[in-house]
Amino acid sequence: MERSAIDLLDVLAFVRVVETGAFARAAERMGMSKSILSRRVARLEQRLGAKLLTRGAQGAQATDVGQAYFERASNVLTELDAAQEVVADAVTQVAGPIRLTAPLSFGTMHLAPVLAEFAELHPRVELDITLEDKVVDLVAGGFDLAVRIGNLADSSLIARRIAPVRRVLLASPAYLAQHGQPEHPRDLTRHDVLLYTYEDRWRFRVGNRWEYGRGQPRLRANNGELLRAAACAGLGICILPSFIAAPAIESGELEVLLRDFPLEEGALHAVMPPGRATTARVRALVDHLVARFGPEPGWDPCWRAKQAKAGRMPRKR
Repeated sequence: MERSAIDLLDVLAFVRVVETGAFARAAERMGMSKSILSRRVARLEQRLGAKLLTRGAQGAQATDVGQAYFERASNVLTELDAAQEVVADAVTQVAGPIRLTAPLSFGTMHLAPVLAEFAELHPRVELDITLEDKVVDLVAGGFDLAVRIGNLADSSLIARRIAPVRRVLLASPAYLAQHGQPEHPRDLTRHDVLLYTYEDRWRFRVGNRWEYGRGQPRLRANNGELLRAAACAGLGICILPSFIAAPAIESGELEVLLRDFPLEEGALHAVMPPGRATTARVRALVDHLVARFGPEPGWDPCWRAKQAKAGRMPRKR
């Protein structure tokens, strides 16, 4: 088989089917009929002499050899796309699709209006956004960019820090009136606590060392907005990132506790596969996120200003 016999559009059709999980969605994304796309994938399988996809009622999935081919082919297509962007960048054109994934709460509360601004500034960019809290494989999922919160694992991905993400210990005035206010992390053992699903204890800075605080679990959830609602209802004490907590702190529904015992600080990052990081449209979006959210995010002054006015400004860390 001669390599030149492979049609790049056939390869692209196959990659889009794997990314979307269905021939119909892939055809819609490529702007062609489902039958034509199906023939292109079949022709690719014939020329490679291997079955790349299994087709069923639930959609299409890559076979083992198909998955291996997809990972390499998608990288090649990304590099080709990046090469084409060099030309577009030379004439300052920011255009084309951007597939982005971000955490659910942050996406709905803060990212959505910023993406709307970016779309208005760059009408030739097509945004494809997925909001979910699980960490997805950017390459396998065909994503150009992820907005991630927390410490990043070592990988071949390109990361750019956007802004700090601070966490705060919180409770409602009604809960504190009934149960009292903790003065030290060890006091949490006498309190009901509201936890993220993956948590069982919290770590605080006590002097020059870290100490753990653990309370009596009252509720667990995988969503910060649900935990905020439970805390506002007086069910217990919780820890939330300030971008979720700020509205309730500003309104007085929640109070910040243990200000003298800082929690670990995380960060908001833009994370990209190496090939995507070179495209003009992705660079433009990352620059826009950095300009809108960094270096100090707008949501923190909401509660900082309130605490300063009350003479209870939390210590900087």
